[in-house]
Amino acid sequence: MKEISKVSVKKLEEFMVEVFLGLDVPKEEAKICADVLITSDLHGIESHGVGRLKMYYDRIKAGIQSPITKIDIIKDRKAIAVWDGNHGMGHVISKRAMQNAIDKAKNYGMGSVAVRNSTHYGIAGYYAKLAAKQNMIGLTFTNARPSICPTFGTDPMLGTNPICFGAPSDLEYPFLYDAATSISQRGKVEVLDRENKDTPSGWAIDQKGNPYTDTKKLLVDLVDKKAAMTPLGGIGELMGGHKGYGLGTMVEILSAALQNGSYLHDLHGWENGKRVPYKLGHFFMAINIDFFTEIDEFKKITGDIMRQMQKSKRADLNQQIYVAGEKEFYNEKRIRKDGVPINKRLQENLLVMKDELNITSIDFDF
Repeated sequence: MKEISKVSVKKLEEFMVEVFLGLDVPKEEAKICADVLITSDLHGIESHGVGRLKMYYDRIKAGIQSPITKIDIIKDRKAIAVWDGNHGMGHVISKRAMQNAIDKAKNYGMGSVAVRNSTHYGIAGYYAKLAAKQNMIGLTFTNARPSICPTFGTDPMLGTNPICFGAPSDLEYPFLYDAATSISQRGKVEVLDRENKDTPSGWAIDQKGNPYTDTKKLLVDLVDKKAAMTPLGGIGELMGGHKGYGLGTMVEILSAALQNGSYLHDLHGWENGKRVPYKLGHFFMAINIDFFTEIDEFKKITGDIMRQMQKSKRADLNQQIYVAGEKEFYNEKRIRKDGVPINKRLQENLLVMKDELNITSIDFDF
C-alpha cells in the first residue's frame, strides 16, 4: 500500500455514491452527499472531503444519523422558513435549505432558512457558492459538537462554528470566505491524526491551560472534556482571542436560538453513556443583488476590490497575496487533472467500506 495514492475525481465521487447507496441513502440524495464531499477535495480542503466519508458511514451504522432525510417545515412565512431535519443527511438538508433561501430572495430580495436537528453538512462554502452561482450573496453558519473554550476558560463549550460568505465577481471565481471561528477546525486535527503528526502548539489546551500537542490523545480528550481547542486569536485577549470567541457565540445563536434548537453541550452526541444524534443547527441567507444594484456593477466592484488586494504591496516577493476563493479555484484545476491524494490511513478506511458493503463495481490500485 502506497503512502500517498492519487485517485481520479470521477472514480472517487462514484465510490462515495456507492457507499451512500449501500447505507440506504436514496440515489439522488447520495449524489448530493458525494457532490458536497468531492467539492471539498477539489477545493483542497482535505479535512471535509472523502476523509469524512468513514465518519458518516460509522454514524449511520451506529443509528445516530438517518440515511433517509425527512424535513419538517415548522414555519414558512414569505422571506423566512424554519425546518427540522430529523437527523437526516446534513448535505441534503442544507442544499435544499440554501436553494429555498435563494428562491425566497428572488421574490423578496432576501431569504433565510433556519434549521434544527440536522447533521454535519460538510464545507459551508458549498452552500454559499450555490447562491453566488445564481448572482446572489450567500451566507451560512452552523454550530458543531463542543470543542472550543471561551476566552480565559478551559472547558470545550462551542463548536468550531464556521462563518461563510460568498459573492459573485467578474473574475473567474467568486469571493468565497469559509472559515472556522477557532484557530483550526477539528477536521484538521483528524487529518493530522491520519498523518501521524503532532498538533501545532496553540491550537489546543489542557484543563490547566497548557498547550496540547498529542494529536491522538487530543481527539479522545476533546470528547471526554479534558481538553479544548482555542478560538480564533488564541488564548486570552492579547492577540484577539475574545473576537474569535465572540464570533463563535454569534454563530451558536444563529444556529440554535432562531430555530429553537440545541446548543453547546447538548450537541455532544452522548446521553447517559450512549451515543445519540448531534442535533446540529444551521442558518442560511441569500441576498438578491438585483434588488440593490445592477448585477454587472456589483460584480465589477467586487472584482476590483479583489484585484486591488491581490496587487497590493507584498512583504515578501516570494509570497503571493490571495483573496478568499482564489486558492480553491486553482486547486480544483490541479486536482481535476492530477487526482485526489489519499494517504495510507484513508486508503485503509476506503477498503473497509468497500469490503463491508461489497462494492465490486469500483477498484482502487492500492
